[in-house]
Amino acid sequence: MEEPSKPVIKSGDVEVMDGSDIMELVENDKVFSNFVDHKFRDLDRDCDGHLSVKELQPAVADIGAALGLPAQGTSADSDHIYAEVLSEFTHGKDRKVSKTEFKKVLSDFLIGMAAGLKRDPIVILRIDGEDLLEFISSLGFEPEMISIFSELEVSNGSLTDYINKAFEKLTVDKGMPPVLDSWVTSNIIVPALESCGVGQDQPVSQETFLVEFKRVAETVAQRLKDQPVIVAHSENTFDGNGIRRLLSNKFELDKTLDTTVKSMPKDTHGRISKNCVRVALDQLASSAGLPPFGAVYQMDEVISESCKMFDVDDGKVVKEDEFKKILTEILGSIMLQLEGNPISVSTNSVVHEPLTSTSTLLQPSSM
Repeated sequence: MEEPSKPVIKSGDVEVMDGSDIMELVENDKVFSNFVDHKFRDLDRDCDGHLSVKELQPAVADIGAALGLPAQGTSADSDHIYAEVLSEFTHGKDRKVSKTEFKKVLSDFLIGMAAGLKRDPIVILRIDGEDLLEFISSLGFEPEMISIFSELEVSNGSLTDYINKAFEKLTVDKGMPPVLDSWVTSNIIVPALESCGVGQDQPVSQETFLVEFKRVAETVAQRLKDQPVIVAHSENTFDGNGIRRLLSNKFELDKTLDTTVKSMPKDTHGRISKNCVRVALDQLASSAGLPPFGAVYQMDEVISESCKMFDVDDGKVVKEDEFKKILTEILGSIMLQLEGNPISVSTNSVVHEPLTSTSTLLQPSSM
């Protein structure tokens, strides 16, 4: 399958987050041990040499943020994952955790994050208006904007509405940050429209749109020069290949399933509720080349459809081998759906803080 085209960024600063810094930290035992010492000391509020469930909560929150999960308490599904993260530290019991246990679990999470970034790197872009100006002055500007204008559906909209919608169609490869971000809207787009004096009652025609959009876009480029915007950009295509690789490697599949099932809560007979399937799938995600739950809504729908086929919400409890079989069959179902209809996603998020969520997790003084 043909890979999606990557954005061509010709100016500004570009930084690629591919997990190499995280792996360098974890693999240097002296540096990582020092990092864990600082982290553990920050969390150990009562200085008893162990971390209680309450003291672990900030670490769990940072890990969830680095995984791209919404804040605890906002989603029942993501709260399940937060609970599983905590369970990794405590082994599902209300007990305190030693520094050795904390170091082992934190290392596992960081290695998992590094593997995910290696597979799907995040590109940090500094958008400063130069690429937008180049697009405006290019021969392709007018035909592309005419095409965009013809596709816009703005019922009884003003010229301002058309210009706003047109900006939403431009992406980072044209030098535009995501305009749906409230900061970009209030600090870049709205002031540009106001300074250009675009009226709400101006008649809308293709010719007027082209002239006024160009004027506003040039002003936007100038504002970006004065206030560059940092954007985290990633592109992924989910076509089932990651699942196929996992299913075809029996040793790796068995090892991954064993690790996943080991972390699942069990009843007194060692059986697991099928309600845990979605949480287990999320733990398997990185090994199967899938995004974490909540990161890509199209993938959430595919996974939910496959889960329905196997009645995972019927509340029944099954033995470990049956649970593994269900997980394997659901992965196969997801793979077939993706092979037939691959899902390509491009994400662009404005970085409002000097540190990304993963970087925050790696700061000893952040918790």
